[in-house]
Amino acid sequence: MALPASRPLYLLALIACVILMGVALYLEHVVGLIPCPLCIIQRVLLVLVGLVCLVALIHHPRSAPPARRPAAARLYAGGVSFFAVLGAAVAGRQVWLQHQPADQLPSCLPSLDYMIDVLPLQDIMRMLFSGTADCAKVDWTFLGLSIAEGTLLAFIAFSLFGLIQLFRSTD
Repeated sequence: MALPASRPLYLLALIACVILMGVALYLEHVVGLIPCPLCIIQRVLLVLVGLVCLVALIHHPRSAPPARRPAAARLYAGGVSFFAVLGAAVAGRQVWLQHQPADQLPSCLPSLDYMIDVLPLQDIMRMLFSGTADCAKVDWTFLGLSIAEGTLLAFIAFSLFGLIQLFRSTD
């Protein structure tokens, strides 16, 4: 069975990214859920997955000269895979934090503005990626999944999509 052309698949992946970001923004601005540091990192990685899909959709490696076609297709698939695996790692860290006892969680972080004013960048990044008690709080669920668990599933799906695109024959 032949796989469908890659362009419609990148379009579907882009639409999924837009829908997921729309849900995240709805939960923040309408429902009033404040994103934790790990949530913000996941959003950035989701946007990067979406941007790679958008570029792949616009450029469409099939329209490239034949010598460059496979390299461009692999670059887009690798980009989606890379950012999706990073997103899955961050979401996985948040899911892990959500399943830890409350007394074993790291303390809450100061505001990002304060950290930018007083801390070096490497300390800020380390603190953001480690997560805090804020990241372990489950404020909303859908079908029994926390936001982090749903996001983890989405990043796993994007990772699989990228890997399939990476190893398929060019169309």
